[in-house]
Amino acid sequence: MGSNDKSLRHYLDLLTGAQVIRQLQPWHENLGKRQVKSPKVYLRDSGLLHSLLDVAGWDPLLGHPKLGASWESFALEQILQTTPTRQAWFWSTHSGAELDLLLFLNGKRIAIEFKAGASPVMTKSLHVARADLKLDHAFIVHPGEHRYPVAPGVDAIPLPEILTLLPAL
Repeated sequence: MGSNDKSLRHYLDLLTGAQVIRQLQPWHENLGKRQVKSPKVYLRDSGLLHSLLDVAGWDPLLGHPKLGASWESFALEQILQTTPTRQAWFWSTHSGAELDLLLFLNGKRIAIEFKAGASPVMTKSLHVARADLKLDHAFIVHPGEHRYPVAPGVDAIPLPEILTLLPAL
């Protein structure tokens, strides 16, 4: 982009302060694995994201390669706006395991993955995260209408339902 790291961090901090973007910080602990330690950046307004991607409507979005990123950004923002915690992170290793959102609520570790499909399935990354991070609950948030188990201790859950469930955990 023609700017040095210090300038880019400054611009990101300005956009974060203006609430245009969210910088989700990485969670890391001593697991014997190399973990990502730089923040993940999200546009907080999905309408702005769609405008920047030149996506003008629902049908073009469904066929767009950034549909998953759009859903992740939207659902993440909804959860963070309605969940009573400031302890929100993402987790990622250099070998490719990743967790979209790690919340600490009432002493519990809650993992959330975001999938734009209406019928998500268990992912290898979520298996790794469950084993490495000793999670209390794990959810795959999707735009569908029904909650169902995808693996022991892991449920696929619609966004509206997770919004009401998290404060109760």
